[in-house]
Amino acid sequence: MSTTEFVLAHTRPAPVPFVPEVRLHLAQDAIGLWEDTESHTGESQPPPFWAFAWAGGQAVARYVLDTPELVRGKVVLDLASGSGLVAIAAALAGARHVIANDIDPYAVAAIGLNARANAVHGTVAPNGEDLLASPLSPDVDVLLAGDVFYSREMSTRMLAFLERAAARGTDVLAGDPGRAYLPHDRLTVVAGYDVPMVGALENADTKHATVLRPSTPD
Repeated sequence: MSTTEFVLAHTRPAPVPFVPEVRLHLAQDAIGLWEDTESHTGESQPPPFWAFAWAGGQAVARYVLDTPELVRGKVVLDLASGSGLVAIAAALAGARHVIANDIDPYAVAAIGLNARANAVHGTVAPNGEDLLASPLSPDVDVLLAGDVFYSREMSTRMLAFLERAAARGTDVLAGDPGRAYLPHDRLTVVAGYDVPMVGALENADTKHATVLRPSTPD
């Protein structure tokens, strides 16, 4: 079974609770899917982030759709794209080209399926490269990232990458539901939402998520 066939077999299309303009292939049982993914590959796998609409991503997607001038006609990178939710929202808001990047091959497959389900597959380009391994910031107009501050190591790597991009003039936005490793002192809040959660590995039915920009140095 290919990764695309696996995603199709373990998810069902459904509207995103806080971003109903977008439909994604979503799962209900995170633990069961995680176990099935490891059985499919025969080795340890990261959690199936690609099968759920996480709070930070929903917040960024909502902000992008409500503020389409942010991305209209521009080249956009959705970093750690997961399901592709934010990338799809950017495409629906009028972005010229959207790179939906994630190193998980299941996410890359899900992004392709979800882009087609929302008729934006001509605009959204799935990308599986490890962009964080490059010392260079991306040559894009807008960089979007949802739910990327989930561990100490990842938070450090992501913040450095986002700040490099902002320093070269890229418009950078990140979404986060107040996770422990969110670097509050290096980011400025631009919007906040109470986001409903369904099926994901969260401990609440609703999460307050903020959309943030790297702070401008004094």
